[in-house]
Order: sequence, then C-alpha cells, then structure tokens
Amino acid sequence: MSEPEPREVCQRCWRPARVCYCAHLPSLETKTRVMLLQHPRERDKPIGTARMASLCLPQAELHVGIRWDDSKVLAQALANRDAPPVLLYPGEGARDVLADPPKGPVTLFVIDGTWSQAKSVVRDNAQLRALPRYAFTAPKESEYRIRREPKAAYVSTIEALMLVLGALEGDPARFEALLAPFRAMVDMQLAHIGSGLRRPGVRKPRPPSSLADRVPAILRERTANLVCVVADANAWPYADRVEHPDELVHWAATRLGTGETFERIARPQGDIGPNTILHTRLDGSELSGGVPRSQLFDDFAAFLRDDDVLCAWGHYAPSLYRASGGSLPEGTVDVREAGRRFLRGKVGTLEDFCARQGIVADALGRGRAGARLGQLAALTRKLAMTGRE
Repeated sequence: MSEPEPREVCQRCWRPARVCYCAHLPSLETKTRVMLLQHPRERDKPIGTARMASLCLPQAELHVGIRWDDSKVLAQALANRDAPPVLLYPGEGARDVLADPPKGPVTLFVIDGTWSQAKSVVRDNAQLRALPRYAFTAPKESEYRIRREPKAAYVSTIEALMLVLGALEGDPARFEALLAPFRAMVDMQLAHIGSGLRRPGVRKPRPPSSLADRVPAILRERTANLVCVVADANAWPYADRVEHPDELVHWAATRLGTGETFERIARPQGDIGPNTILHTRLDGSELSGGVPRSQLFDDFAAFLRDDDVLCAWGHYAPSLYRASGGSLPEGTVDVREAGRRFLRGKVGTLEDFCARQGIVADALGRGRAGARLGQLAALTRKLAMTGRE
C-alpha cells in the first residue's frame, strides 16, 4: 500500500490548506497588551484558538511553557508601569472584568489550556498568582461546537478575549471581529468531518510497552544521584497575595543513593498567614525561630553535589525556591508527570498516588514537608526500580 501524500499546511495558521482560516483574520489594534501563556500540551492542538488570537492582535504575544518565574519575557511584562499587569483567571478575590474593568491600559495575562492545565500554570508560578485577578461570566454558551467544554459557561480563549477586550477597550462591537476566523474554522471543520474527507490513515499497531518504558530513563540510570525536594510556604489567601506573595519557609530534601537528608526552616520575613501554621504543621515558635532565608540557600548549595538530579512533585517546590531568591540546577524531574505516564492517567495528589501504590513511608523531617518528603522519596524509588525486578 502506497503512503498517502503529505497534506499542504498553511505556514501562518498551521492548519491544512483546505481548512485554512487566514482569509478571515482581522487585524485589531489595542491599547491592551495581551500576553498569551500557552500550556505545552495545548500547542499542537489543531483546533486551538490562542494562535488564532495572536494572529488577529498585533499587540499580543504568544509564549509556550509552564514555569514562568524565571522568564525574562514575564519579568519585562510585569515591570511595565505604563500598562500594569493583570491576570484573567477566576478565583477568590477576582473582579468582574465585564462590569468593573481596570482603568487605563493594562497588560492582560491569559492562560491557554484546559482548566486543569491552566490551574497548574497559575499554581506553579508565584508571580502570576500575585497579580490582580479578573474573571467574567459568559453571557451565552460557547460556539466551540468541535470541542467539548467542561461546562456550558466555559468559552474558548478567543471568545474570552472578544468579551474581555471589548470591555477593556470600551468597544465591544469592534472585537466581535475576532469571531470571524473562529466561526470559519468551526464551520470548515464540521463540513470537513461531514464530507467524509478526513484522512483515514493507516494506524500502525502500537507495540505493547513494558512498565519500565513508562518511567523516565533518568530515574533508573541516575538513581544514586536523585535528590527529592519538598517545600512549604507562608501562603496567604488569594485576595491578599499581592501584598503577601508566597515565601519559602520550609525546605526538605533527601538523596536516594545515600539516605542523607537536608532540612531548614526559614524565618518568615513578613507576617505569618492565617492558615500557615495549620498548613505547614509547624508551630509559631518553629517558624519564628527559623534561620534567615539566605542561610537556607547557602546551606542547601553546600549539600548539593555537581552530579545531583533534583526530583519534585510538580513544579511548585523549585518555582517557590527560585521565586524566593534561591538558585537551583536546571532540569528538575517532575515525579507527578512520571507517575501520570506510569499510570497512563490522572494521579491525584501525592498522598492519593502513594495510597494507590500501597506506599506507607516514614516522615523524613518535621511538619507537612517532612511527611511529604518521605512519601516522595519512597514513590520515586519505586518508580526508579520499576522493570529491574
């Protein structure tokens, strides 16, 4: 059987030529600077709308990634006094952008991805969490007929920008033009599906994978060098995050190859948050008696070896460490993502995953961080040993 000829792809919208929407793209100048932060898993979705929005808005920038606390692009946008940054994301303390838009030009940060992906991006980036939040309730259901939204009130990224920019710029009618390429894409996609012209392709059977194949090779090959790290913060409610951003107060680590552990409690530089003691499981005297944060950083730098490989559950711990002024080696292994690949599905919390795997671990330090470090080390060791039995 001969291989099908490759499809012609538009180099502007990255869609197959037969469903290219470029002829419908408007060019809408804005006083608002739009920063689209796209989750990497959304980048290759053929019917996503963030790229479409960036092509319509000359003052928009599209960036792909998860962790932004060390980004020069983010730092420059956050420092823009002429257009102060705000975050389009729901949550406690968020203001209704349609009813009460901010005054004057702003830099609008928009997270593009599924709700789960957007939640992880905001959770793992302290500087984004600290921004003033705005949200809205869509006046009608999404027109995204080729992609199912989790709830009827949810809309696509470009539909959200149509509503929000209309409010920010004071001209809702002008930004309805954003829906022209969106509607064209939806209509062409539905017509293409209905015509039966979708390329059937010939799927090659997927060879069965071993459990070891589902685990990052670095966990098996560098087990002796793996250093698991866990962090806790002096964290305030979202409504107070601008005045009280998260600050690192507890850092714990263990080297799997030797069993060495590291633990420091850093004295909070600001007031202790109302839920910090309950969350960290440390009492007030432990927190107030902690070392200066600079000493924590110096001591951990002395603990690390040149060939160590850091492992963390998600990106929060290393992001918090860096956002609080510390420096870490690049290339942290995300054990949560490794677990997702191992299970080929959702893993839940660290505690949930350990329970499902039958892991019962002793704490390797004080408080919540010590308990989680024991769980993370046991789980990482189990994943690293997968396939060796």
